[in-house]
Amino acid sequence: MKTVIRAFFRTLRLVLGPIVLLKERLTQPAGVLRAPAEQAVVDQQCQGLALYQFNTCPFCIKVRQEMRRLSLPIEKRDAQHHTAHRDALLQGSGATKVPCLKITEANGQTHWLQDSTAIVAYLRERFAA
Repeated sequence: MKTVIRAFFRTLRLVLGPIVLLKERLTQPAGVLRAPAEQAVVDQQCQGLALYQFNTCPFCIKVRQEMRRLSLPIEKRDAQHHTAHRDALLQGSGATKVPCLKITEANGQTHWLQDSTAIVAYLRERFAA
């Protein structure tokens, strides 16, 4: 019975995954336009950020949409298909829960922020125009 249930959900993910990604692509928000110097500062600040995510996770899509809206070039790390990223996520945050934003401060301290609502709030507070 477990095998049948797993096969059902695996098939469901295979069917719905491309639809979810298509919806994300079709509903991309327009990015914030900043002066080149201001965008360069934002780009520099984003170098210390990395988003651990799964491509078809709806909560990850929510964070990626906000990143596009705020024009943030944050590195995206696929924790679903890349074991090195999954292992780093598990070691750093203590769980493989996505989305998770790795925040590396200028002094080298690292913080892990989980939950899409908290990540979106952090991005808006730090980068909103």
